[in-house]
Formats: sequence, C-alpha cells, structure tokens
Amino acid sequence: MDASRSAPIGVLTFHRCINYGSYWQARCLVEGLIARGHNAVLLDYQSSRIDRAEWRVALRPAQGFWGEREDRKLYAEKTRKFFAAFETLPLSRSFPLDEPERAGSFDLVVVGSDEVFNLRHPWFGGETLFYGEGLRAKRRASYAASFGNQSYELDHPWVERLRNFDDVAVRDANSAGIVSKALGLEPVMVLDPVLQFPEIIEPAPVHERPPYIALYGHGMPDWFAQKVRAFADRIGRQIVSIGYRNWWADESWIDAGPAEFAGFIARADAVVTNFFHGCVFAMVNNKPFGTAPSDYRSNKVRDLVNALDAQLHLVTEANADADYDRLLGTPLNPMIGARIATLRQSSESYLDGILA
Repeated sequence: MDASRSAPIGVLTFHRCINYGSYWQARCLVEGLIARGHNAVLLDYQSSRIDRAEWRVALRPAQGFWGEREDRKLYAEKTRKFFAAFETLPLSRSFPLDEPERAGSFDLVVVGSDEVFNLRHPWFGGETLFYGEGLRAKRRASYAASFGNQSYELDHPWVERLRNFDDVAVRDANSAGIVSKALGLEPVMVLDPVLQFPEIIEPAPVHERPPYIALYGHGMPDWFAQKVRAFADRIGRQIVSIGYRNWWADESWIDAGPAEFAGFIARADAVVTNFFHGCVFAMVNNKPFGTAPSDYRSNKVRDLVNALDAQLHLVTEANADADYDRLLGTPLNPMIGARIATLRQSSESYLDGILA
C-alpha cells in the first residue's frame, strides 16, 4: 500500500515549547517520517494553561538574571520567532488537550521524543494524553521517549497506560529502567530525532564574527563558568551565549530563532552547555564540547554521553585546566561518531518495524 495515501501517522510531543531542542526534535521526527514516504503530522493540542506556563518561562527564563529588564524585549522577540517557526511545522487540526478524541483518527500515533513520559514535568506532568489515552489510533508506539528527571517507579494506573503501547522505545538508560520495571521487558534504545535525522535541520545563515565558543544554557555553576572563561582567554576566543543572558559571556544573542540557533552552533569552534540538546547539537556538528548539567537535566545528559562513549565530556569541579584544553580544543573522538552510526542503524530498524 502507498504509505502516503494510508491513514495519517500522528506524532505527539512537546512541539510548541520555546526551546531550541524541543522544536528541532519535533521537526526532525515528523519530517523524518515524511521523508520516508509517510503521511505524518504533529498532533496540535491546545491548552491556555500550558501556553501561559510556557510563555512565562520564555519571557523570564530565570529570575534575577543580570540585565533582566533590558532583555525583556529580546526574549519577546525570540518568542515571536518561535511562534513563526511553529506555523511552518506539519500540524494536525487543533484540538483541546483534554479532548484528544477530537484530534481525528490515526493508523499509528508515535509518542516522543522529549520528556513525554515525565510525571514530574512542571506543566505537562500527569497529562494522560502523552500515554496515548483518549486518542483514536489503531496502534501506539513511542520513539525516544524520556522520563526526564523522574527516577521513581510508576504506580499501577500509569503502568496500565504504558501497557497500552504496542511498541516502546526510549532514549536514555533511566527511562529504560523505569519501563523495564513497569512492563517486565527491555525497551529499545534509540537516538534522539536530531541525531537520527540531522539532514532535516536547516540552519539559517548567521552574521560573520570572530571565532567563538558557543554557550547554550543558563544557571551554570560558577566553577564551570570560571574554567570555561579561563580556557577561552588562554586560546583567545570569545564566548557567545545563545538564547539566554549569561553574565560571564563576551556577548549574549538572546533573540535567535530556531534556524539561527542551528546555524550558530554549526559555525562555533566548540560548545559549552548544561542542556541535553546542547550536547546533541555539538555532536551533530562534530564540535568539541563540555557539559555540566543541572540537577533537572542530569539523568538525560549523563545517559546521553554514556550511550555515545562521550563520558569524558561531562565535567565536574574536579576537572583541571588541561581537561578543558583537551575537551574543547581538540576534535571529537571518532568513537563517538561510530557509536552514533551504530545506534542510527538500530533506530532505523525500530522505525521500520513500527511503520510496516
């Protein structure tokens, strides 16, 4: 049967977050499926409660930021660029978050990537939609789903919701452990869609600047800032923060849109980050990187670098200057690329199975 004429595939994820990683994982997954010849759309749920929570954080990502008042217009402009980018995504007809039956009928719903299973998520946590409940679908599968910072076992109602999936694939070891205890089976480990479908990424041209180290994230520990700052000074590089104000950067480009973010990382000499997708985009672009994840992101960043043989790029306060010289100043170990290639093949095989 011609896949393009069959019932559509619905992709359910966090596709309207004001976050570079969330945007690109959603786009890469749905357009990756389309590139395989399938009629795929992002399920466009609507919730004023979710919107208010998302926009509040987007306009003020961390209280007490230096330059907060001056930066308000820049964060608003960044948010407007995301709104424009959302409208270019392949979307289903809109439906209320709590009325999933109005989404339409689907041959298959793919839940993921991102923290779709995380019951501790500050505004999506506990939404049964992300466990496929209420959707009119012949089959349900997850792809690169994550529990994020949740590490406790699921209780009975959530185990039963998870049991309704025909196939389960996760992107990190913490999530695999939770699924294994809940269902008594080992879920498939697959790559984040950005690593699986990098050809979907369309970087925007960015203006010329002197060589720089890309800084992505906020709230990084002082010891990490000091070590990176010292490294940049040693080699004569600027530190440019993307998407957020960071006091210790030479420059902060706050109002960059998703495509500008992709172009910015692609041109950097190295990447420093405490975000999961900061590490992902560094590896997609084969850039040296160092990460000191926040407590909220520690599970998924740790499991990412472990899965891709990039453990040395996760630094602690004990790392010396020489470690930064090596991690940020020399090319990535080819083993990382080899590991990505291997997992890309197994991820492709999983997709072949659920899309057959």
